[in-house]
Amino acid sequence: MLETLISETELEAKVSEMARLIKDRYRDEPILLVCVLKGSLYFFSDLSRKLGLNVQIDFIQASSYGSGKSSSGVVQIRKDLDVNIEGLNVIIVEDIVDTGITLNHLRELLSTRRPKTLAVAALLSKTESRKIASPVEFIGFEIPNEFVVGYGLDYAESYRNLPYIAILREG
Repeated sequence: MLETLISETELEAKVSEMARLIKDRYRDEPILLVCVLKGSLYFFSDLSRKLGLNVQIDFIQASSYGSGKSSSGVVQIRKDLDVNIEGLNVIIVEDIVDTGITLNHLRELLSTRRPKTLAVAALLSKTESRKIASPVEFIGFEIPNEFVVGYGLDYAESYRNLPYIAILREG
């Protein structure tokens, strides 16, 4: 059973707001957006279009979930970046920061590659679930500790294409 948590309209407004904040921070400096596949795809796509010029994109795939509803605690990099990020303003674009394990791993990995700046834009944050503190410079929504799907987030590869975010309930 799906219970709508964040509507399509709310998502669109929040992504626009986050793009404005990012533009204010970086002004006319070039930015490399790093999409964390697969969950961030819809957020990443909408955000990148709202940022306008001076945006490059790349993709990384990391997972600590597998097909379950809770983190395994082990981060796997399934696809690495294609570009050298040394000296670039890099923004990791995440769908959700839950335990913080995956994000912390990505921050550590990418910081070793000497970017000019490294920041995170996360659409969703579950502060109550955090096991590892990792800074998130741009946060869309703080949400309760519920399992959510839609707008890129999935359960066993289903529900990603929903245009809204919903709590997935048993039953």
